[in-house]
Amino acid sequence: MTRCLLFVPADSERKLARAADVSVDALILDLEDAVTSEARPKARAMASEFIGERDDVWVRINPLSTPDAEKDLAAVIASAPAGIVLPKPESAADVNTLSGLLDKLEAQHAVPAGQTKIIALCTERVKALFSLGGYTDATARLEGLSWGAEDLSAEVGAKANRDAEGNWLPPYELARSLCLFAAHAAEVAAIDTVFTDFRDDTGLVRYATNAARDGFNGMLAIHPGQVEIIQSAFMPADDEIARARRIVELFEAHPDAGALSLDGMMLDRPHLIQAQRIVALANKEG
Repeated sequence: MTRCLLFVPADSERKLARAADVSVDALILDLEDAVTSEARPKARAMASEFIGERDDVWVRINPLSTPDAEKDLAAVIASAPAGIVLPKPESAADVNTLSGLLDKLEAQHAVPAGQTKIIALCTERVKALFSLGGYTDATARLEGLSWGAEDLSAEVGAKANRDAEGNWLPPYELARSLCLFAAHAAEVAAIDTVFTDFRDDTGLVRYATNAARDGFNGMLAIHPGQVEIIQSAFMPADDEIARARRIVELFEAHPDAGALSLDGMMLDRPHLIQAQRIVALANKEG
């Protein structure tokens, strides 16, 4: 389970070099918002070279509706990134279209079929909010769903998406919740969006802790200084890990049971899935 994915502009040698030394679950090399159109050819070449040095690197390409998207993919797939972050999809159909493009490029570059996963930023278009249930039938490449408020609020002409205390205003809290539930319905990772004030550690602790509390599996980051706080927030406590191990062991001992009781509480498949995620994370960190 990936707790933190750190965005890095793919055209910045300094930021790429710094990111290489950050102990983070995954990196996202950005070819979209953080890179001007003039800098994208250089950024693609830099991204391809950087990917070849690690196995935890994702790439945010440009939207499929732009000609840059296929140029981005053609430049990086030969280096076998962990996955592609897809911005501004209107529905799961865009994820499936991306999957088809990846099928061809993987075969062309001798990358194992299906290896390249996908995370979709599923709320950046107003239309997308009304089709989130479709991700339950999306390609098996789909690894996670995340969300964003900036493009969404710009599309509706909102004057703000947060209140004076920095809390999401109701329309954007709704988008956040829909992303959370759509991800769990599709049985993929739910990844909360960025906390933009990278100097506010107190606010980040609160936001990341609440994200983990609400059921998100991880979070996006925009600055290396945010990584340790985010990863700590999504690391389960020792008592949670111990209980999760007991739940997994209980279901392993009764493989045909649909529901079981532990400490007076009834448990079924959703409890098992959550316990397996916690145990997997604990084993990874251990």
